[in-house]
Formats: sequence, C-alpha cells, structure tokens
Amino acid sequence: MIKHEIEPHRVKVILNLFNLFYFLVTFFFILGIFGIDVKQIGVFASSILAVLGVGFFAQWSMLSNITASVILFFFHPMRIGHTIKIIDKEYDLTGEVKNITAFYVQLYIKEGDREIRIPNTVILYKGIELIKK
Repeated sequence: MIKHEIEPHRVKVILNLFNLFYFLVTFFFILGIFGIDVKQIGVFASSILAVLGVGFFAQWSMLSNITASVILFFFHPMRIGHTIKIIDKEYDLTGEVKNITAFYVQLYIKEGDREIRIPNTVILYKGIELIKK
C-alpha cells in the first residue's frame, strides 16, 4: 500500500487556511451576537475589495505573481529542497529551492554562495529541469 504524505511546509499553509476559516466563522458569529448587520460589513468589504482590485490592475505583475504562486503550490512538481535548473537564454541558473512565497521563489546557488529571488511568473513560464540528487 502506498502511503501519501503531505510535506511539512504544505501542512503549515493548510493549517493557516483552516485557521483563517475558523477566524472568519467566529467573526461572523460574534457579529450576529452583537446584532451587527452583515450587509453593512458586506458593503464595507466590497468597497475595500474594489479599491484593491484597481490597485492590482495597476500592478498587473503583482497579480500574476500571486496567481502563479497558487499554481506552483498546487500543480508544479517543484518543491522546497529540490534542485532546479531554469532552461532559458536569459536565466542560466541552477540552484536549490529554499522558499516559495506569494511573489518570488528563493534559490540558493552554490557557485558564489548566493541566494536570489526569481518572480513566480518566470518559474511558471520558463522550462524547469528537476535535478536528481
């Protein structure tokens, strides 16, 4: 029987999502107890989201990096600790993935003992070679 394991860094993200869900349910429950109308909160939240939407549209690359980070998290075979090579003329880089954030992938490159951050969209759109250890 094959045992499926969830990697520790993914467990942390999943627990954070559960905590967020728990916080939201508790928040709306407390609003109900104090008699605050949820429609008023909805109008306020939609106004804030509209302003954020305009800001994200102005900074399209930010939105695409966040979307790319979600795709990398769920569907890409690259994980923290893997050694990858970016196959491209502009980016001839080989390094170990140290962190994947909402905007960047942090690579540790042994040659020169340096760490660099590459935007998630570059990782998503360029060819990636996973190097076996």
